[in-house]
Formats: sequence, C-alpha cells, structure tokens
Amino acid sequence: MRYVVDASVAIKWFFQSAPNEEDVDAAVTLLRTNRQGLADFYQPPHFVAEVAAVLARKKPDEARADLGDLLEIEFRLVGDATTHQTALDLAIRLDHHLFDTLYHAVALHTPGALLVTADRRYFTKAEPIGQILLLNNPLPTARQHGDA
Repeated sequence: MRYVVDASVAIKWFFQSAPNEEDVDAAVTLLRTNRQGLADFYQPPHFVAEVAAVLARKKPDEARADLGDLLEIEFRLVGDATTHQTALDLAIRLDHHLFDTLYHAVALHTPGALLVTADRRYFTKAEPIGQILLLNNPLPTARQHGDA
C-alpha cells in the first residue's frame, strides 16, 4: 500500500501519552505497517519541517530526539511542478491552506496512494475529490484499494 501521511497523523507518533490525543493507536499502526515494509510513505517536501515545527513548539526538550526518529522513517519525497500546481488548484478550489493540499496532491499524483489525515476540516472539504481517508477509519487492504 502507498500512503501520504500528513502532519496531523505524524504528530501523533510523538504524542502517544498525551491524554487528549485522539486516534493514536491508528497512527501508530500505520507507522508500524511502514516499518514492517507493508506500506510505503510518499511525502511532500515540507513534511519534515512541518512536523519539526510542532515538535519545537510543543516538546522543545525532546524535539531533537523526536526529529531524529522522524528522519529514520522511510519515505519518498515528491515535489515536482505538477504536484505543486495541483496543490495550488486544490488550495484555491477548497479555500484551504496550501501546505495541507500539498499532501493531497502527492496522493493524487502517486498511483495507488491514499492521503491519511486526522484533519477533519480538510477531510470534509476534500473527500469528494477522492484518495483521502480519515485516520479513524479502517485502512483498506491491498485488495480493497486495487494493489494486488
């Protein structure tokens, strides 16, 4: 399976013990699937910077170690001109922040990929476009998504 994991999901990997953090188990399961070689992650160029910014703000004492852990996760960066153009079009069409639409654009331009997000606001706007899944929904199996 191919996934694009936005920052709203990735942050949960580093806040597993936070009392108000929802859907942590689903986020950790997705990460574990990647580490087991059963899922490939495709990410936009700003992914690491966006997650690191949250870590610096909310966990400054642990941010360096957490960034190191983030950088150990295997993922492919996707940031070509077509992806950026699609992200811009989505941002205008959905009246939403470009950084969020970049994740979706990567999914749209990566065959067989799904964007996984915990951002309900973006999900509600973007669901009709497709290739997006809310984190608390079950992840599809390879057969459900067309990968055989």
